[in-house]
Amino acid sequence: MPHGVLLGDPAFFRIKSGANPYTRNRWGWRKRVDRKKACEQWTRFRERLESLGARVFVLPPAAEFPGLVFPANAGFLHPKYEMRPMSQKIFCLSNLIRHRAGEQEIYRKFFSALGCQIRTVPYAFEGEADFFPCGEFFIFTYGRIVPTGFRPRAGWPPWYYQCSHRSDERSRSALEEIVKGHPVIPVRLTDPKYYHGDTALFAFGPKRDHLFAYPEAMDGESRERLKKHLGNRLVPLSRADTEKFVANCFQMETREGRHVLFPEGVSREVTDGIRRLGLTSSTVDVSEFFQKGGGSIK
Repeated sequence: MPHGVLLGDPAFFRIKSGANPYTRNRWGWRKRVDRKKACEQWTRFRERLESLGARVFVLPPAAEFPGLVFPANAGFLHPKYEMRPMSQKIFCLSNLIRHRAGEQEIYRKFFSALGCQIRTVPYAFEGEADFFPCGEFFIFTYGRIVPTGFRPRAGWPPWYYQCSHRSDERSRSALEEIVKGHPVIPVRLTDPKYYHGDTALFAFGPKRDHLFAYPEAMDGESRERLKKHLGNRLVPLSRADTEKFVANCFQMETREGRHVLFPEGVSREVTDGIRRLGLTSSTVDVSEFFQKGGGSIK
């Protein structure tokens, strides 16, 4: 069966709120998207997925919700990879940041139409960007939730734009109830530059039980916790790869085997590690999205 992939049409992609650190320049002003370039990159990305055998679903664009181009934030599907009717699967809707909250109803309608059981969580939670399977475990990433906006500082310019993590630690119990039987590993993110877990962690491999992780994105307890549970399946990711959004990639089943699609710029070290596990890989240019929107292939 083909791998199903949900994409969001980029016709209205722009920086609306600018709530993550990639959407603003050093002065704190929102970046301007080259929409023509973004649409061209998106089209090539979709064509690449389809050439690999994916069945692509596309959400229609909505001018008031440019964040629909990043549907990894829609929520999470459970069980994700088991072959079973959609009526036997749960889709847990995200509890999104204020400027994207209206997207929830769009996602609800889409996954309800597929027949999924719909669940919600009471606290801030941004879907597969912060909650994903890794072998027998689930990884849940969260961080400090603070109001976003301009703040004064000593230096030049005499202000900065304060960003926030997106998923609340208190969502953990509701998520554990949905995936009961699967241990959840909590990971506390400490740097708002890595505001979502999928900017710094990626599960991969034949059983998706290996984890690329950028250690500096999390606290020491979380690093030790991952080492304890994953052992040599935990693979450090360099700062250079992390800053190129290498962790925000996608593994899928193809006719030839398992394949990982990376953003352009991934290091040889990472692709060699993928190949040693029997996976193939390729790259695609989605720079207009991660350099200005803070989201990439995933």
